[in-house]
Amino acid sequence: MFCSNCGNPIDDSAVYCVKCGVPTNQGSNFSGTTNQPIPPGRFDWLTTLLLCFFLGHFGVHSFYTKKTGTGVAQLLTLGGCGIWTLIDFIMIVLGSFRDGNSNELYRKN
Repeated sequence: MFCSNCGNPIDDSAVYCVKCGVPTNQGSNFSGTTNQPIPPGRFDWLTTLLLCFFLGHFGVHSFYTKKTGTGVAQLLTLGGCGIWTLIDFIMIVLGSFRDGNSNELYRKN
């Protein structure tokens, strides 16, 4: 079986794709609704967006996504005087922001 999101081959009994973390259609309880849990090791897109918007000058969104070095730098420079925060906010909205493990943020449908 292949992942419907990234095309990566996955085990027939897998609940999530190992590469991108998208839930598979396996199991009778899959409904495709937004109340599906966030896969382990993934960070929620909306939470990251809100943290960046409200607390971005302190780098809280970077700490949340396990980008500790970036978070410390943003904390010490107040988000690069706001420029760094604005760039991160735009990247999160466009879907190009990555977590500390280079994974995309998990966006519920």
